[in-house]
Amino acid sequence: MDRDGWPFGWPKGGYPQPQGPFYYGIGACLALGRDLVESHYKVCLYAGVNIRGTNAEVMPVQWEYQVGPSEGINAANQLWMSRYLLQRIAEEFGTQVSFHPKPIAGDWNGAGCHTNFSTLVMREPNGINAIHTAIERLKARHHTHISLCAGVANRGASIRIPRQVDEEKCGYFEDRRPASNCDPYAVTSIIVRTVCLGEQD
Repeated sequence: MDRDGWPFGWPKGGYPQPQGPFYYGIGACLALGRDLVESHYKVCLYAGVNIRGTNAEVMPVQWEYQVGPSEGINAANQLWMSRYLLQRIAEEFGTQVSFHPKPIAGDWNGAGCHTNFSTLVMREPNGINAIHTAIERLKARHHTHISLCAGVANRGASIRIPRQVDEEKCGYFEDRRPASNCDPYAVTSIIVRTVCLGEQD
């Protein structure tokens, strides 16, 4: 965001072309803010944050980055530190960061904090059974979490099993429910307490 709270690179008080071509976009008119994003990536590497990649998202100047793999509470620590570093780098660029899942009203995609999760059993042969058990446990706690649906390679599902995981019958699942402004410690805690410790409502 600019200092006035309007998305960086957008016409002041106006809107760019409809979303779509910005996703994984390249070029000065599509990849708005790449200098900031790449600076953040390098600073994270220098600081020892386990960052794995970045990409332009569907909404202009919306970017995604991936942190991990990390174990337990360290996953939340890594994300928290990466957010701090992002805000410091943005300060150097004279811009602001918004972690709001829907910073602009209208027909613009929201932002999430999709959380990949696995246990050793899930990554072993036939671990898909443990993945399905975990999903059932998460479904059973929908009053504590939020309502969810699951599916293989379904980008609209609350919990997604990647196609490769379904084919290989082992791996991880992706909890797509957490919003971009989530508390990563709460997300980590509730997944572990539900899936690994079997907590119920």
